Amino acid sequence: MQRLATPVIIDSSTPPICTSCKRFVTPYEKGVSFPCPNCGKTVIWRCYRCRAQGIPYKCPNCWFEGP
Repeated sequence: MQRLATPVIIDSSTPPICTSCKRFVTPYEKGVSFPCPNCGKTVIWRCYRCRAQGIPYKCPNCWFEGP
């Protein structure tokens, strides 16, 4: 049996990042994702803290700013 030179990557996904605070949205957190209300082209991710505190977000595509 031969050993592989590099490790095998089964799933190379990264967790989503909150659009407001730029932190990872963890799977157990009550984060949400939704399309931009203005252009609908970008998916906005919001973590629980930013949603609860009403921190504004900004769409990187059309610069729409929401609560």
